[in-house]
Amino acid sequence: MQAIGNIDGKKVRVRHKIFTISNLISLSRIVIAAPIIYLHYQAGMQTTWAVNLLIIYGVLSDYLDGIVARMTDEISELGKTLDPLADKISALSLFAYLVIIGWIPWWFFYFLIARDVIIASGAMFVRHRRGKIPMSAWPGKITINLIVLYWLSVFYMANYDQLHTVLMWIAAVAMIYSLADYLRRFVLILKGADFN
Repeated sequence: MQAIGNIDGKKVRVRHKIFTISNLISLSRIVIAAPIIYLHYQAGMQTTWAVNLLIIYGVLSDYLDGIVARMTDEISELGKTLDPLADKISALSLFAYLVIIGWIPWWFFYFLIARDVIIASGAMFVRHRRGKIPMSAWPGKITINLIVLYWLSVFYMANYDQLHTVLMWIAAVAMIYSLADYLRRFVLILKGADFN
């Protein structure tokens, strides 16, 4: 039987630090959804400069935390949890808002929640069995970008229904693909594969 190597392609040093710049950036992303929702609703569901700045920060911080972690050699166990958790909390909050005001269909929101619950449950199971959480995989990172692109199109371009439909289905297919990839990785990890 052939040995299973590192499923992430290469070994990355992961530290057990809590207070890192990248973790603070991820943490800040968790709290920006509430002011975006509040300010947008208070402005009669119109965008304002403050809403735009918060959204720009949210998008950029998703890239910035990982870049800072790699540049400072401070990839941490907490960061491996905090970054996707920040993505999920902010994305689910912002999607819930658009679902409640009728701009995004309920089924997409439920599908997004179901996928995230399955992935998070698998990660917690792996942590329980192997003592650490697997890093996010590229299909998952691409998927969150497609989900964000769909949300941005609905939020900023309300009259482009055909574009929304196309992006919604692209995001849905990407969610299925990334879920299948995470399940494949989960099986490999349970078979003994090394992971970061």
